[in-house]
Amino acid sequence: QVQLVESGGGSVQAGGSLRLSCIASISVYMQRMGWFRQAPGKEREGVAAIDRDGTTAYSASVKGRFTVSKDNAKSTLTLQMNSLKSEDTAMYYCALTFNGGRWDILDGAQYDAWGQGTQVTVSS
Repeated sequence: QVQLVESGGGSVQAGGSLRLSCIASISVYMQRMGWFRQAPGKEREGVAAIDRDGTTAYSASVKGRFTVSKDNAKSTLTLQMNSLKSEDTAMYYCALTFNGGRWDILDGAQYDAWGQGTQVTVSS
């Protein structure tokens, strides 16, 4: 069973930065992984993901501000978040999928393993 553990969340003022990390219990080499978030009363949203070949995808709301990366040697997925806005406030989750094929890698329904989440709060 894959274990994913997120860290790096916290409280920050608008315009600030945070760096989220997700450590996996298995090798992340050639794995599809992503970051998702859910704010109270809202649906889960795919934020950023990285495909097996290193291709990345971002939601329109974070593109240009967030950067997803993967360190295969450390089995770690990272999300660098800059220019944070109050609307970025949410619980952020790391996820991994073994599903192959061509599909939207920001679609959380395709992911098999999830972390417990880390809270990000941005005050304006």
